[in-house]
Amino acid sequence: MLAVILFMGAISGAHLNPVVSVAFAARGDFPWRRVPRYVIAQLVGGTLAVLFLLAVFGRVGSLGATEPGHGIDDLQAMLVELVLTAGLVSTILGTASRAQNLGPISAFGVAAYVVLAGLWAGPVSGASMNPARSFAPDLVLGDLSHLWVYLVGPFAGAGLAVACARVFRGPGGHDTLAAKAAGGAPSPEAPADQ
Repeated sequence: MLAVILFMGAISGAHLNPVVSVAFAARGDFPWRRVPRYVIAQLVGGTLAVLFLLAVFGRVGSLGATEPGHGIDDLQAMLVELVLTAGLVSTILGTASRAQNLGPISAFGVAAYVVLAGLWAGPVSGASMNPARSFAPDLVLGDLSHLWVYLVGPFAGAGLAVACARVFRGPGGHDTLAAKAAGGAPSPEAPADQ
């Protein structure tokens, strides 16, 4: 993830996750008109990755599917995904906003969060935090029985993170960040700091 964020950040904003694209748009830092294309690309990319695994290894294991852990029901897993995703999106919004834009270093914070979340919550919910990452294996395996957990939890968590960002940092919608997130150069009249 760290390498992909550093590689693609300046090109596309490194949106690897539908909830991140939606959160940036809800914050006013990414144009809503681009969200559907990004989400489609994320879903297609995830599905191609799973098809690659299927071609290389065959139908072995769960091909990366995320499911609630042993003894964990769907509601518990959804609540864990909500909390995990709220933390992830808060980390992303907190390191990639104009108020505290850490530039390429933000990739380290995001990657560290994902690793820590995976370590403690992997056995509970699979620590997906990404609907595209959960949708793709479910689609390829033909088992959508737990997919709602990995849609409702992450999107609700992203909504919570955006609401917290508004409360603690005010509204988004800064030209420089919107241009970066959209993969373009900032407008020349945008202030360099804020």
